[in-house]
Amino acid sequence: MSTESTSTKVGHGLAKILGIKLDYRNEMGRDNTSRVTRGESVFSVESADDYVEEEPTVSEWLSEQFPSGHQVLHYIQSLFPFTSWIAHYNTQWLIGDLIAGMVQSQGTFEFRNLHSTGITVGAVVVPQGMAYAQLAELPVQFGLYSSFMGVLIYWFFATSKDITIGPVAVLSTVTGNVVNEVLAKNGDRWAAQDVASALAVISGSVVCFLGLTRLGWLVDFISLTSISAYMTGSALNIAVGQVPQLMGITGFSTRDATYKVVINILKHLGRTKIDAAMGLTALFLLYAIRSACVHGGRRFPKQQKVFFYASTLRTVFVILLYTLSIQGFKDAHVPVIDTDLISAFANQLPATIIVMLIEHISIAKSFGRVNNYTINPSQELVAIGVSNLLGPFLGAYPATGSFSRTAIKSKAGVRTPLAGLITAIVVLISIYGLPAVFFYIPQASLSGVIIHAVGDLITPPNTVYQFWRASPLEVIIFFAGVIVTVFASIEDGVYVTICVSAALLLWRVFKARGRFMGRVKVHSVVGDHLIQEHEPKYGTTMANPRKQVGSNDNGLQTRDTFLPIDHKDGSNPQIVLNTPYPGVFIYRFSEGYNYPNANHYLDDMIHTIFQQCRRTNPASYGKKGDRPWNDPGPLRGKDLYQEDNRPTLKAIILDFSSVNNVDITSIQHLIDVRNQLDRFATPSMVEWHFAHIQNRWTKRALASAGFGYPKIDTEDAGFQRWKPVFSVAELGGEDSAAQAAEYSFNRLEKKRLSRSQSRPGTNGDLEGGEIQRHDNHVSSEGDRSSSQDSIDKTLGTTKAYAQPSGKVALVQGVNRPLFHLDLTAALQTAIANIERYGEGRPPVVSREEVIGSV
Repeated sequence: MSTESTSTKVGHGLAKILGIKLDYRNEMGRDNTSRVTRGESVFSVESADDYVEEEPTVSEWLSEQFPSGHQVLHYIQSLFPFTSWIAHYNTQWLIGDLIAGMVQSQGTFEFRNLHSTGITVGAVVVPQGMAYAQLAELPVQFGLYSSFMGVLIYWFFATSKDITIGPVAVLSTVTGNVVNEVLAKNGDRWAAQDVASALAVISGSVVCFLGLTRLGWLVDFISLTSISAYMTGSALNIAVGQVPQLMGITGFSTRDATYKVVINILKHLGRTKIDAAMGLTALFLLYAIRSACVHGGRRFPKQQKVFFYASTLRTVFVILLYTLSIQGFKDAHVPVIDTDLISAFANQLPATIIVMLIEHISIAKSFGRVNNYTINPSQELVAIGVSNLLGPFLGAYPATGSFSRTAIKSKAGVRTPLAGLITAIVVLISIYGLPAVFFYIPQASLSGVIIHAVGDLITPPNTVYQFWRASPLEVIIFFAGVIVTVFASIEDGVYVTICVSAALLLWRVFKARGRFMGRVKVHSVVGDHLIQEHEPKYGTTMANPRKQVGSNDNGLQTRDTFLPIDHKDGSNPQIVLNTPYPGVFIYRFSEGYNYPNANHYLDDMIHTIFQQCRRTNPASYGKKGDRPWNDPGPLRGKDLYQEDNRPTLKAIILDFSSVNNVDITSIQHLIDVRNQLDRFATPSMVEWHFAHIQNRWTKRALASAGFGYPKIDTEDAGFQRWKPVFSVAELGGEDSAAQAAEYSFNRLEKKRLSRSQSRPGTNGDLEGGEIQRHDNHVSSEGDRSSSQDSIDKTLGTTKAYAQPSGKVALVQGVNRPLFHLDLTAALQTAIANIERYGEGRPPVVSREEVIGSV
């Protein structure tokens, strides 16, 4: 009775109509009567369990892609990370968020410095926000609006306790460039704050969408080199652009390329005004306070926290020398969003989004590693996006994570993201409560604050040297990004570094080189001690009366390992490596195996094989005219059968340890190479073995091309004689935790029995109880000899003291005998088949002889 479903029957019918051959592989013969199923096995012994590996299906893949109800619920909960910790909020966390300098000592808390983390960060946010607003070509109050909304909203969606969102130098500069470009092209049609708010809403929407769709992994395409180049170039750009305002020099644009600004500064240095007194004094004071605090912290370690907070508040000290009038959220309004405005800055939108992303995510990841927690990049994008979506309603412009404020927050001992709420309160007080204190701030002083802030963003020479040690090519990319930023713009520098880094990645993938591997036996040495058999502390198995596999006659533990024959991996070139067996090649892919590099890999492999092997049958071409032009053979009159000591090609073993997925192009390349090498080896056929395949879909793709199982002889409708070597594992074997526990238990029981029998008057009584192991019972009654015989019998039957009699099971599917667990198994199979065949053509046997063979 057929068990096929209606859908299966319909599918088979359509395939027949369309001429699709479903069983085109015909793995076990020309009909389907001999295909391996779970009811029959090529590997069949009494102690082994069969395993037939099922291929993955499209429906299975689709079911994995669509989330379950539990996954949907988890996704919704992940959008609001604070729900996982807010219910556990306690006084200790509150103190950590409020009070900096708190230390825990012997179960009590000592308040050395009564400084609030939130207040400390808030005191830094206020002056920096006002200073960065002028980079965005906006009045200073807009920096406070952005600072307030960033810290107020972020903690709802945060996965980092340290990040502080607000105005930053680079993003403010990019925003200022957008504002200037739009206003230059459209005049007074839109106000500067309208352009900045619209830019924040649009960029925030894009970032929020990326976060909601969990595409945060896209940020990983931006390399550390790109980030460092962008930060260094931007810092130089910003610092140079602030020098004219620091010195009171006017008469040229500070938004030109950095090198042009430097030239103009030198040309107009004679126009310096009295503003330079305030600017240079402010800048000197900032560096002097920091240097003094660093020196004081080193000289007086016990007061290090005091000096830390003094250094942190240095910007406040400088700003408080001047005053500014602020009248609350007087610029709060619904952002102006129209298609014309969006079109006006659309060309700058990618740069704005990239700057917004890379600075925040890189900072969050860095501080997460320092403080031992992991962020969710996608959720961080949601946090940035929502902050920039809602901020413009109160007058905010684009904001992202700030390195300097995050570092201060982390060092101050923040415990949870809720500290951002304290910072928001401080900023709010600055907006509403200080109009009588602030009434004027000179531009020169703000420029000094900006130059001081961005100075730390420049990558120091020692870090560049470490980059050079790790990857010299990427240092070239770093300097290219800095140079482009200095001679063009920040946006161009970002694009150049990202594009060149991507090009380098693609070049490495396209030009990946495989390696031919050779086998060598190695011994493990600890100090001057060669590891012997039965030394569990060095990773060997527990004591076993049987000789361990891989040990030599002297009892030294050895293992086979495979090294590149050319020693390009840095292994000792004095170790001579050859192909593991004449005519057998092991080839390892280094950078995956896909359509960009498939041809490069296989061309290199074929070239080496043709150099090291001879054609199996030199007379395979009947006439000289039948030979191809690229293999014309010997010159006329020369002997066709010249002496050639090279071996014939017999087997190829491919190491797929670095391969995750394959594609149609790469599989087709393998098919073409297989056909080419079969013609080279005719009348024999080359065996193809695969090791370390990690992906079921890769196995399916290879099997669909005829790899993984013995090749069919189409003329005789049978199989070539093949001798698979299967890898099996014990089910609860002697190395399992259960068996180890049984071994320990039996030894203790034997010792206890010996002690009890040696005591006078015990008569072998085991405290009135009995031992029951493996259905063997030792009675508490009887003489000493009978008790001893019983326990010895029990110990003798356990696996710890005898040959294991448990079942073993195949690790890989019996239907894929040429897909191997490791290179050793692949090589063993290849050699076994070669030695079985001899040098001649392998004998052909019927399917009946194959099915059920051991």
